[in-house]
Amino acid sequence: MYTITLIPGDGIGPEISEAMIKVVEATGLKINWDLQNAGEEVYLKEGNPLPERVLESIKKNKIAIKGPITTPVGTGFRSVNVTLRQALDLYACVRPCKSFKGVRTRYENIDLVIVRENTEDLYAGIEFKKGEKDTLDLIDFISSKSGKKIREDSGISIKPISVFGTERIIKFAFEYARKNGRKKVTAVHKANIMKYSDGLFLEVARDVASRYPDIEFEDKIVDNMCMQLVQKPELYDVLVLPNLYGDIISDLAAGLIGGLGLAPGANIGDEYAVFEPTHGSAPKYKGLNKINPLAIILSAVMMLRHLNEFDAAMKIEKAISEIIQEGKFVTYDMKSPNDSTPPVGTQEMAEALAKRIKSY
Repeated sequence: MYTITLIPGDGIGPEISEAMIKVVEATGLKINWDLQNAGEEVYLKEGNPLPERVLESIKKNKIAIKGPITTPVGTGFRSVNVTLRQALDLYACVRPCKSFKGVRTRYENIDLVIVRENTEDLYAGIEFKKGEKDTLDLIDFISSKSGKKIREDSGISIKPISVFGTERIIKFAFEYARKNGRKKVTAVHKANIMKYSDGLFLEVARDVASRYPDIEFEDKIVDNMCMQLVQKPELYDVLVLPNLYGDIISDLAAGLIGGLGLAPGANIGDEYAVFEPTHGSAPKYKGLNKINPLAIILSAVMMLRHLNEFDAAMKIEKAISEIIQEGKFVTYDMKSPNDSTPPVGTQEMAEALAKRIKSY
């Protein structure tokens, strides 16, 4: 019996979480779901989108799975996802992007893993608001130390990249590659411009790579990496990136396999792990029983592998592959343009997967 923290999230989160539970429980595993609410609705009720009880639940259970949580753009509370990662030191964001036959996409046989540093870079949350005294003091300080002028009507975000943070994410990427039979790790950066932050990331990456002679290593500048993934993604295997680039590249890679509806994710630290789909909360689809639940179900597959429940994970992935190829019990976004059969809803797709899993 496992006890796993379940955070349904906002928008479509509760219904895709319900679908995920159906599929996971079809494997026969006994799981006690420790339900904890966080996000926009909790913020409106309590003034805090991430109550301490949610963090305490994850610390107790060591593992959690969550639906998407709304992050206000420009105003409101800070990202719950970022807060979770920082509070629990979930320093590695792992996002596999793997092709499934039958999915509408321009690419075939994609098999990439994005490993993103989660705690530093521009997502560290060190920001100074335009016009405030601390911001103006910082502008004066920077001017006095560097001789470079920053306009007084600027907002400022700080980009810290440390030896410690970089070394452990590069090690994580190489250990992941070694454990999963991967052949190459590519470090992605902008060290040609940001020589003291991205330059440090690259320097540390090269040093760590020298300790893994069995794994091929290379580095790519981030803008070139975007072009390379569009032109020849088959040349790449594991990509390891600072926080912001990792966020952007993981969405690009998801586009190669058919979109965020098929993109799972995990946020992993030395003590805790939180699994989640990479897409947003899509509030306009809330309650419509329409959204593809596969991203959170594939996140559960990652979770089961993390728990060493490889047989259950394999059954779910096999059922997903078969259902997609058959094209009968899939949501609207996965229907072929030439397929005249109607799509099914979120729960109906989950039920079809559960039935298939039970038949194995």
